Amino acid sequence: MRPVSLMALIVALIALAAIPLLDKPFLISQFTRIVIYAIFAMSLDLLVGYCGMVSLGHAAFFGVAAYATALLAERAGVENVLISLPLSLVAAAVAAAVIGLLTLRTRGVYFIMATLAFAQVLFFVVHDNPYFGGSDGLLLLARFKLSLGGVTLLDLSNAVTRYYACLVIGLAVLIGLWVLVQSPFGRVIQGIKSNEQRMRALGYPVERYKFVCFVIGGTLAGLAGHLYVLLTGLADPSILDWLHSAQLLMMVIVGGIGTLVGGAIGAFVMILFIDQASEYTEHWKLLVGALVIAITLLARGGIVGIALSILRRLGLLEA
Repeated sequence: MRPVSLMALIVALIALAAIPLLDKPFLISQFTRIVIYAIFAMSLDLLVGYCGMVSLGHAAFFGVAAYATALLAERAGVENVLISLPLSLVAAAVAAAVIGLLTLRTRGVYFIMATLAFAQVLFFVVHDNPYFGGSDGLLLLARFKLSLGGVTLLDLSNAVTRYYACLVIGLAVLIGLWVLVQSPFGRVIQGIKSNEQRMRALGYPVERYKFVCFVIGGTLAGLAGHLYVLLTGLADPSILDWLHSAQLLMMVIVGGIGTLVGGAIGAFVMILFIDQASEYTEHWKLLVGALVIAITLLARGGIVGIALSILRRLGLLEA
């Protein structure tokens, strides 16, 4: 990691760590949501930015884990995240494995449509089934906690504790993904994105690498879905809808595809922009669309691309 990038990350972490000191409950909740969506966006950027797999069904894994967490709490009374988190991640990983096996045989627009189709199947299954709460979803009154041996280590119903827990997890995901993309595995998937046929000719089992990448991305999306339920206490069908995946893809594009941190920045910008725009006008979607179009046309590298360009002009980065 470049010294400038490391310094920017440290400054961002200090600023984020100071949010609870402002003692504003709404702000703490808002930034907790931003951190959760940063994890979600980074999981999609792994697929899109590093392996070249554009998916419009990524919300499926977010939703599967969210519903798994909600069902465990609602039906079985499981409020300990040491139990619900692993089970939710397994549910998301299994869903990613099954969908991956069925969709990774396709390419390009066919892959996009196949992932979208599977996500919509899950959406309608949940939407039309009373067991999952139907169109209203599952609203929880659970007090989630991290406990071991009957001793509560973290009370995740406390907003500040939950925020710092999500922030630590988000940092761990960022570092873990950075190490992954710098590893031999990461080099291979980047090679697959650049020239899949050449990687195949070199003897790499391309399908296997893409499958593993798909499952890792889906599992991390499930992690975000689990944290989302801890924050909102709600799992409803909208989180499975393809529009949720499209919104996530916009975050990645706005922040900067293939940068990891760009997904986090995109989540930060988009959530704040949507929250502020929706307060001023009921036509806030037009403003969001204009923002995405402007960044797409004027800065194909997203916000990260703009920042890197400025740093190069200032001589802080090599051209």
